[in-house]
Amino acid sequence: MEPSNKDIRKDEIVLSTGWDAITQECERVYPTQKNPKHYATLISWRLGGNDPLDGISIYDGGDYWHFVTYGLSELYEKESENKEISGFGMEFTLKLKKGSYQDEEAELKGICGILQTIARLTFTEGETFYPYEYLYTGQTTGIDTQMQSNITGFITIPDHDLKTINTPNGSVSFVEFIGVTNNELLAIQNKEIGVKELYEKLGNDVTDYNRDSIQ
Repeated sequence: MEPSNKDIRKDEIVLSTGWDAITQECERVYPTQKNPKHYATLISWRLGGNDPLDGISIYDGGDYWHFVTYGLSELYEKESENKEISGFGMEFTLKLKKGSYQDEEAELKGICGILQTIARLTFTEGETFYPYEYLYTGQTTGIDTQMQSNITGFITIPDHDLKTINTPNGSVSFVEFIGVTNNELLAIQNKEIGVKELYEKLGNDVTDYNRDSIQ
């Protein structure tokens, strides 16, 4: 994915009501950010590209970056027969804590790549994600570009900033991913703690590469 101005992309699309609805909800939360960081897919999935998401916008949340995907819902014309939901009925979000990264741009692209990989599970295997689930990657090295973090996988919650929206193509909910450690994931797998309980113990929804495991 490459940095892009999403307005340029939108101008090339005759009908982008689904896309616009997501942007409007983001601008409700971030009213002064009309031109956030945006990473666009060079070759779309429908044209044989490897990335299922058409783009990912990144809003400045103060002490974190707020990622929002475009592509799991129907961004343009209505194609599915289910009029109640748009596409898979969801878009992904993630909040990455800002820090003194060796290469911040690489870390932002890294998160974009992870979100594309998760979305690929939905497109290829029909896997949908709901709040209060967990995603165990099986890896023990960090998901950051330096692979030094304790964060190896994710839990999901409803994004409490971005509300479910009703678009001309159906409803879209925002499912937020929170980075968690291998020990925390194993505790969930072993039923020592539930996803919602872990989230409450974490105390916030920001993925922090530098935090210690609480399990």
